[in-house]
Amino acid sequence: MKVVVTSLFGDGFEESLKEEFPDLDLVFVSSEEDQAREIKDANAFMGAPSRDVFIQADHLQWLHCPGTGIDTLTPITELVDSDVVLTNARGPHTAPMADHVFSMCLAFAHRTNEMMTDQKAHSWDADKYSPTFIEMEDSTMGILALGGIGMAVARRATGFGMDVYAVDKNPIAPPPGVIDVWGLDRLDDLMEISDWLVVTAPYTEETSGMIGADQLALMKPSSHMIIISRGGIVDEDSLFDTLKNNRIAGAGIDAFKTEPLPEDSPWWDLENVIISPHMSAVSKKMYEGRRDVFRENLRRFISNQPFIYVCDKSSGF
Repeated sequence: MKVVVTSLFGDGFEESLKEEFPDLDLVFVSSEEDQAREIKDANAFMGAPSRDVFIQADHLQWLHCPGTGIDTLTPITELVDSDVVLTNARGPHTAPMADHVFSMCLAFAHRTNEMMTDQKAHSWDADKYSPTFIEMEDSTMGILALGGIGMAVARRATGFGMDVYAVDKNPIAPPPGVIDVWGLDRLDDLMEISDWLVVTAPYTEETSGMIGADQLALMKPSSHMIIISRGGIVDEDSLFDTLKNNRIAGAGIDAFKTEPLPEDSPWWDLENVIISPHMSAVSKKMYEGRRDVFRENLRRFISNQPFIYVCDKSSGF
């Protein structure tokens, strides 16, 4: 049985796989050229192959995405239409991403970015901050998509004493700390009530451009938006215009539709925006967790047991 591994290298990962699975033909490659050659007779592939690589496969049964989002894989129609099982590593990313959401919220609420600038300038000016701090307690947080990330954000929001609402494609009974979970038909209601609107949805055909100018116009002038999952869910031209004209107070953005964000992008110069380079999930523990998910599914593949974290290729998550 041949398994091609193209990601999560380092920290003894390759050696540990060889030790646990000595009877497997484990192949470790990185370049697209090597992937295209090795996938041809592979039974399993761990990585995010391009279409040119995927269509070279003759015997593939299982494709494991080492991350969470599968939006680069679902456009491969040959994969979607095939019997190849697609799994991902949902879970390990949720805690650091939720932490990152609140790092951005707190930066806006207590203007910590400005304080760092003052610190570098050796400036002690308490008066300019006293009328502008925002208390997060008793404010309303709206979450777009109550999946793993959304749940982790909700738990933290509850700890801050916030009122939490969510909308989801498949609404569930509200979990502890969440006041209500609505269907997507009530997205406008969520936009209206939220002091903090957090986008945690996957990027799919359905969510592409889901929040546009009409939805943004519903938000309070004092509200903030945090985009933590994927770019393209919020129409970026409309959001830029909204922020430039101060129709909402600010936005924290970890994911853009085009990445890396070009050096000459006007986004860099908006004073009411905090930008991070799509790295909110990054932590040593997250990488360890992703490796553990792959190991578990590899054990299940060998023993013909059901996988964990099977994706719906048609739905895109």
